[in-house]
Amino acid sequence: MELRDIIIEKIQSGGPVSFHDFMEMCLYYPESGYYSSAAEQIGEAGDFLTSPYFTSLFGALIARQIEEMWEIMGKEPFTILEYGAGPGVLCRDILQALKKNEPLYRELRYCIIEKSASMRNRERNLLHEKVSWIERIEEIPDMTGCVLSNELLDNFPVHQVVMQETLMEVFVGYQDGFTEIFKPAPEELKTYLASLGVDLPQGFRTEINLEAIQWIRDIAQSMKKGFIITIDYGFPSSGLYSEKRKDGTLLCYYRHNVHDNPYRHIGSQDITSHVNFSALVHWGSLYGLDCSGFTHQAHFLQALGLSGFLKKMEPENPGADQQEKQKMLHGFLLGMGPRLKVLIQQKGIKNSRLSGLQFAQAFV
Repeated sequence: MELRDIIIEKIQSGGPVSFHDFMEMCLYYPESGYYSSAAEQIGEAGDFLTSPYFTSLFGALIARQIEEMWEIMGKEPFTILEYGAGPGVLCRDILQALKKNEPLYRELRYCIIEKSASMRNRERNLLHEKVSWIERIEEIPDMTGCVLSNELLDNFPVHQVVMQETLMEVFVGYQDGFTEIFKPAPEELKTYLASLGVDLPQGFRTEINLEAIQWIRDIAQSMKKGFIITIDYGFPSSGLYSEKRKDGTLLCYYRHNVHDNPYRHIGSQDITSHVNFSALVHWGSLYGLDCSGFTHQAHFLQALGLSGFLKKMEPENPGADQQEKQKMLHGFLLGMGPRLKVLIQQKGIKNSRLSGLQFAQAFV
């Protein structure tokens, strides 16, 4: 049975489902969900490109920041935990770069938490050294090191809400096609907005990512000492709830085309929503994390030496094709930069001045 029919049958037998549950099934339903299937998601044959897939430079620059974190933490045994490693390309490139630092690499442990069985298989086919797979961060006693995620949280299933006379949650029904039904939102969703000081105007539609709050809580409670690097699409509350985003931020990716209809291509398209970085900072602080800094990915990569890396890659007498490739590479990384953000949080570290945050912006 196709995933679309499975979802329709669930609705017809049990009634409308929350948009959160609909999105969860579309992305992660066993064997049929977008990230659970054997289909190619990333790359020219897939639906979208990510920075690690485009160039190994991205992983090398992340490795440079991780190496500095290891030095700040006293050069002790270090664990990198990557959530949602996808095909494993970023992990491969980070490890390749860190091999040059023998004292670090010798006592380095790299763990991956991967929800998708299909992705885990791809990772295991690519990664053969230093890497182990775990189910939960709690499996790492007294986590010391760096937790890393790249374009992960925007794929967490979200609750959709609309402000009418009161806050309403979006549910998905079916009658000759998928339909949306509004029901009074539970206190948990109202409390989320109130905790961030957000008062939505009439007619405003947005997403609430409760799973991201659970995610940062699990990390904070398990980490003894270290940093959390979160790279994703999103804004602080001031940008996320501005008038220009009054219809929400939900986007779908299908064969390199972008649209905003999650009820098409069920199980064959990616569904994303922008991350609220203010929420990560707020709840992270409640759970014992300090905010190291927040910046655009472009500023982060430039601060870590992107231009120098590109220059080293240039041959002495580059041809036209090589010059064009360099131009495309630079343009991709910096062009994605303003859209992608980097948030770094820390725990158990009193003072840290991270090179990647040289151009950090004020967090509002």
